[in-house]
Amino acid sequence: MITIVDYGLGNVSAFSNMYKRLNIPVVVAKSASELDGATKIILPGVGAFDHAMNLLGASGMRDALERLVCDNHIPVLGVCVGMQILAKGSDEGLLPGLGWVRGKVRAFKAEKKSANLPLPHMGWNDVSPVAGALLFNGLENDARFYFLHSYFFECEQQDSVVATSSYGIDFSCAVRSGNVYGVQFHPEKSHHYGALLLKNFSDL
Repeated sequence: MITIVDYGLGNVSAFSNMYKRLNIPVVVAKSASELDGATKIILPGVGAFDHAMNLLGASGMRDALERLVCDNHIPVLGVCVGMQILAKGSDEGLLPGLGWVRGKVRAFKAEKKSANLPLPHMGWNDVSPVAGALLFNGLENDARFYFLHSYFFECEQQDSVVATSSYGIDFSCAVRSGNVYGVQFHPEKSHHYGALLLKNFSDL
């Protein structure tokens, strides 16, 4: 069962509607008990890093998510800020992240090649997956997704990067560590490209 975590951030209904159009069963969890039975988890998010971490903590679902993801190895897909909080921390905030993927979230404005570009990075952009990236089956040569962000995920280990995009600099826009996946772009806003990626996640 695909379970979307509703902790107060992210367009939960857009994910739910896309999976319903794909005829894939989906539920929305607003409490720890509603996470029971999850076989795949989507962790959405928009806005600021610390705000996301505070809301996730206040939701009462963090401990259950840690158990499911870290102990039971249930696949999870973090999206946008939901991806960024997978890191150890962020230049945007002071709170520690979940630390499920080794790395830190960095600011475009701190990079010489992207500092003078308009922020946030907003709109459609090409995405280049690495060979064999399961999330991108069928998207190897033609992948465009919708972005809206001012920070990017800097992985400690290169093999955690599963796709890159470019905005002044080349940056990791999709990451993976074991059963933990993250994408910086919004598949729920990316038409058939996003639908295929979300179907690939359900098929893992």
